[in-house]
Amino acid sequence: MEGGPGPLPALVEPARPSPEQEFARLLGLAGEHEAAGRLDEAEAILNRLLAENPDRPRALHLYGIVLFRKGRPDEAVRHVERAIALMPDAALFHRNLCEMYRKLRRFDAALLAGMRAVELDPNDIHAHHNLGVLHYHRLEPNDAITRAEAALAIAPDMPGAHFGIAEACLLKGEFARGWEEYEWRFKLGNAAPLMPETDRPQWDGKPLAEGETLLLIADQGYGDVIQFSRYIPWAMQRCPRIAVACSGELHSTIRQLAGDGKIFDHWGDKPDFAAWLPLSGLPRLAATRLDNIPAEIPYLRADPTKAAMWEERLAALSPKSYRRIGIVWAGRPSHTNDDNRSTMLATFAPLAELEGVTLVSLQKGATQAQIGSYWGRAPLINIGPEIQDYGDTMAIIENLELIVTVDTSVGHLAGALGKPVWIMLPYAPDWRWLLERDDSPWYPTVRLFRQSASRDWQPVMAAIAKELSGRSSPA
Repeated sequence: MEGGPGPLPALVEPARPSPEQEFARLLGLAGEHEAAGRLDEAEAILNRLLAENPDRPRALHLYGIVLFRKGRPDEAVRHVERAIALMPDAALFHRNLCEMYRKLRRFDAALLAGMRAVELDPNDIHAHHNLGVLHYHRLEPNDAITRAEAALAIAPDMPGAHFGIAEACLLKGEFARGWEEYEWRFKLGNAAPLMPETDRPQWDGKPLAEGETLLLIADQGYGDVIQFSRYIPWAMQRCPRIAVACSGELHSTIRQLAGDGKIFDHWGDKPDFAAWLPLSGLPRLAATRLDNIPAEIPYLRADPTKAAMWEERLAALSPKSYRRIGIVWAGRPSHTNDDNRSTMLATFAPLAELEGVTLVSLQKGATQAQIGSYWGRAPLINIGPEIQDYGDTMAIIENLELIVTVDTSVGHLAGALGKPVWIMLPYAPDWRWLLERDDSPWYPTVRLFRQSASRDWQPVMAAIAKELSGRSSPA
């Protein structure tokens, strides 16, 4: 018999990956998990890799990033510092360490790390950008602009660098360039879509045809909306028919400025419109400069009926003849700069020891819980849970002698009402408060109390308490 089956092919075992190949595979997988936000999965892989060999610089660096994103910055820094000790010429390691140091307010160390990063890789736009952000937080706006310009020389369309120039210019009061660069804010990687897609153009400041509607969008934080809402009458002079998209909590404030315009908080309710613009874009169209800021104060007013109701309520809760001082110690935790601007109720202890003072908490959110640990001399009235919207807040402010607050929307609201308000500012403040001055061209009744060192609130509150105890009226 011929032609039987031939010999079976030999079974060849697939080549096993080398230890280096397996390391590279697992490190890449950990990187994918980190990029997708699966931080626990990334940490588990990196723990395994470093347990086998603790001297892997790339694994140490990636682990540092994971730990930083998980809110463990001190551990993160130790891992990245170890990675740099093992691989000192890795520009990426120095660049990321610069940002970690900045977040920990180790500004001098951050500067050294950032400078080393650009020395190792002069074309790393993110290293230049990180240095620009750092210089802003060091209150060095000219250097911040220089670094942002260095990034733009390499990548002219980098949104973060343009926005860095915007904030530094606005902080310096250089509004002409600042407003133009500010337009890049909606191209930042973390910028949420402003509105549903539309074929309608962004408004250019020119009058629309008769009967056409201009849609204004209350973008950014509540404080921004209150600040920029002063421009609504300016817009209505050019486009009498407007609609305003804003959160429901702000309807009572926007209604005072928008006349008969439609106000809504769900896109399904938007009217037909010919053009649109974010509220924060109005200062640019109005060619706002330091000497022509619309500051007709007050441009908001409390509802008289609500104000009378709150006067009765506060009078029942506060000892007669005591001065009522409103306080706010924290903003929204989700704000990108909240760890810089917010503090604790305990910071207000010097104020709580003043004689003849009642503190009225306007604090909202989870930080109200700190009131449970309050033992100050001054009575503390907690009315935060009763505040439904800014209409209530305005009515309460109307019945207070003074507001003392960190940089939150309540400060803007009191300023718009023309009420005395003292705002506690971090060392590197938001651009709108400018540099060094203790007043504000945006709000004539505002006084600014600035930190002289990052996160050092004690001298700020000591100055406020001393000022308040030494005068009969803080206005």
